[in-house]
Parts: sequence; C-alpha cells; structure tokens
Amino acid sequence: MAAAGSKITREQLVDLLNDDLEREYQAIIAYVVYSQVLKGAEYMNIADELEVHAGEELQHAITLANQIDYLGGMPKVTPKPVKTSEDAKEMLRFDLDNENETIRNYRQRVRQCEELGEFGMAEHIRKILVDEQDHQIALATALGVDIPDVTKPDERA
Repeated sequence: MAAAGSKITREQLVDLLNDDLEREYQAIIAYVVYSQVLKGAEYMNIADELEVHAGEELQHAITLANQIDYLGGMPKVTPKPVKTSEDAKEMLRFDLDNENETIRNYRQRVRQCEELGEFGMAEHIRKILVDEQDHQIALATALGVDIPDVTKPDERA
C-alpha cells in the first residue's frame, strides 16, 4: 500500500483489486452454500435473497477481473477462506462481517482509482458498492441488527 501522502501506483492498485477479487470469489461460494443450507421458515426469504446475491457477486468478480486486466495485471483465481456453521445466525453474521469489510475496501478503492485518474474504473467500483450496501442492508435486516458504521474498522452491530 502507498505510504500516507504518496500516490498509489497501478501495480499497488492491481494487488488491491486482486484482494477484492479473492473476496468476491469467497462471497460467491458463501452465498451459494448458505442459500441452500439455511433452514427454518424465518430464513426462507433471506435464503432466496442470498441466491440473488451469489449472481451479483459473480458479476462483481467479472468486473474486477476486467479492470485488473485493463491495468495490465493477472486476475487471481483463489478465494479467501469461507466460514461455515451449523448455526444460521452465525452464517448470516459471517456474511454481514464480510460485506462490511468489502464496503470499507471499495470506498477506499474508489478514492484510489480517482487518485490515479482512473475515473471510469471508479464508476465501476461505485456500481459494485451499491450492490454491496444492498447486501449489507438485507443481512442486517435478516439478523435484526442496525446497519453497522463501516467507517470504523471492525465495527460490529
């Protein structure tokens, strides 16, 4: 990462976008699995929503891979580890925590893209950010918690 006050490089942005891509792969896997294993009437609506989220995360991964290629990098192919649990609320909490981290990262990424003069790329990231915030709202609602303030690291609802 660029030191405070110094400009981020294209290579650093590629590394950060690849980290984001690994998180998108993680989200795809988590949403596919969680949407199928959540049990109980109270989780049927969110289970259906998670299936939709999986498709959106796939589109995010494609967008990121495209932007990484545009910058001259090679998209990574390995997801970050996916947490599972027998407890439905715990799985939803894992998802919410991941979305919170993703939102924090994409907010940074928008600023970093703009710092490099990559305004079109920043717009692509903004579109992804809109979806991620929708996911965050759906998960927080399903858990019955307030939307976390992601401007602070490790903020939990």
